Amino acid sequence: MTETPLIGDFSPAPDAGLSGARIGVVTFPGTLDDRDAARAVRIAGGTAVSLWHGDHDLQGVDGVIVPGGFSYGDYLRAGAISRFAPLMDQISEGAKAKHYPLPVLGICNGFQVLTEAHLLPGSMIKNNHLHFLCRDQRLRVENNATAWTSQYEAGAEIVVPLKNQDGQYVADEKTLDELEAENRVVFRYVDVNPNGSRRDIAGISNAAGNVVGLMPHPEHAVEAGFGPDSSAFGDVALRGGTDGLGIFTSVLTKIVAGAK
Repeated sequence: MTETPLIGDFSPAPDAGLSGARIGVVTFPGTLDDRDAARAVRIAGGTAVSLWHGDHDLQGVDGVIVPGGFSYGDYLRAGAISRFAPLMDQISEGAKAKHYPLPVLGICNGFQVLTEAHLLPGSMIKNNHLHFLCRDQRLRVENNATAWTSQYEAGAEIVVPLKNQDGQYVADEKTLDELEAENRVVFRYVDVNPNGSRRDIAGISNAAGNVVGLMPHPEHAVEAGFGPDSSAFGDVALRGGTDGLGIFTSVLTKIVAGAK
């Protein structure tokens, strides 16, 4: 399936060589951003595969995205029910595999699900101001050695949308110190901490770097004309920011390189 830009195209054409990489996008009851995540995969050049939370089969995908939304209405707490979905057992097993650790990305509610599933440490609680927040957010790429960040320069600042009400990342001091010491803080908020997250943390990874969770939404900053006004990759037109695209091209490039 070829994506057609809806307005002027300021982005480079996707690398046709990445189309062989298949990324599964999970849908739970209450998921909102599964189609956006799938579109981001296709715009980056990969093949998006729809996955249903109640299935027991990952359909042989090369990577998985757990997208944003309000799975099960955030009942009990965000991600608490979704982590028991049959497909999450398959994702957890794949992410911990020794031969080929499955690349897994959790975005917003997906990040919450990954912490509940103990694929990532810490937890997400209500924003410190107790309000839902929606804004363009500047981030710094602290670690470009993960499966999802290799297309960025370390220290690069990007702008992607943020929308959450349970976006405050918390963990005990020992865990936070370990994340810092092991370079597992992948993204950090710049200019303003929008939700009270400890140490301005916006995203983290597991020790192997194949599992990444972040609160902001890179899938909403992949298409010229619909992303934030600002861009780390050049001065482009109004709402031309496509800073989130590197998340998706990073994992596609890794998958294709590994298959050769």
